[in-house]
Amino acid sequence: MAPTALTPVFVGLRTGLHVLFTLLAVVVIVRAVVRPGEYSGVVILLSAVLVVVYAAGAFLPRGRGARAAAVRSAWVGALTLGWICLLVLTPDAAYLVFALFFLYLHVLGRWWGSAAILVSTAVAITGLALHTGWTVGGVVGPTVGAGVALLIGLGYEALAREAEQREALVRELLATRDQLAVTEHESGVLAERGRLAREIHDTVAQGLSSIQLLLHAAERADADRPGVEHIRLARETAAAGLADTRRFIRELTPPELDDQGLGGALRRLAGTQWAAQGLQVRVRVSDTVILPMQLQTALLRIAQGAVANVIQHARASTVTITLDADQHDLRFTVADDGEGFDPQVTTAIDGGTTDSFGLRATQERVQQLGGSLTIDAAPGRGTTLAVTLSPGEAA
Repeated sequence: MAPTALTPVFVGLRTGLHVLFTLLAVVVIVRAVVRPGEYSGVVILLSAVLVVVYAAGAFLPRGRGARAAAVRSAWVGALTLGWICLLVLTPDAAYLVFALFFLYLHVLGRWWGSAAILVSTAVAITGLALHTGWTVGGVVGPTVGAGVALLIGLGYEALAREAEQREALVRELLATRDQLAVTEHESGVLAERGRLAREIHDTVAQGLSSIQLLLHAAERADADRPGVEHIRLARETAAAGLADTRRFIRELTPPELDDQGLGGALRRLAGTQWAAQGLQVRVRVSDTVILPMQLQTALLRIAQGAVANVIQHARASTVTITLDADQHDLRFTVADDGEGFDPQVTTAIDGGTTDSFGLRATQERVQQLGGSLTIDAAPGRGTTLAVTLSPGEAA
């Protein structure tokens, strides 16, 4: 497992398991030394071998492949066989089963591990009965230990699963934060470029155009007057400056929108980038709708984000992008024929929470424009993302 905030907890639990197994094996050895019997030497040797086999688990493969799983299962089987042999020689070995309970759950998984716990509990009870006869303690002790091991093991599994989910969420949050930062920076740069383009167009370009017209009028009024060549040179200089200014405006305008506006940019993406992804995109945006450059750029980014989500998650074949505008409102929609989703589960925009970071980024962009975002979706019938704006406020 990758390091997480709960890694110290997991390390502590595993260390405790290692210490428990070692101490129980030492108890068996010490009792064999203190109370020697016919098989004390064999018990001591077998206990030492069991500890060595257990320690060899540190060198087992950690992967999730079938071969690694088979090796780990064989290791647990060898430990179990050694424990059974030790149990035949001494009843003290019955206590080792408590450490084996946790190994079964950790290595074999929930279902096979639980089955192994039940079988090993029955073996421990039978082994104690063969040595000391049937007693309440000999039955209740291993049974209670098995129940406690199951509860702890299931709790450990739930904790590990929660840690993985939390780490995945943190990684997604960090990635989304970086994406939002890049998006906001890009949006700010584009907005500033658009503002500069408008300012230059409305001031410098218009001034140079007026100067050029006035000089041209003066030149035509008296073409033979002294110094007319200076007027002509000034007019040509103003014309050259106007051409340079218009070139600066074109360079400041976002490249996707510089020629044909929002509709042209969307159609260009539909015929190239999105078509290459196997998606048919229909664009119903009239080129006669005149929108501020900042608003066009924002709607273009919203469409790009929405179509990217469709490609990644919706499994759709067709997307329709529509722009409807009147004197009061502007409605921009992106509708797909994909598999859809349940908005109550995936997102709750009115409540301000969402599990879809792409939708959250879109919502924040729409809020910055002073508009509203609605999502009409249901499993099996596609999704429609609708942005409603007031062009005057968005400008």
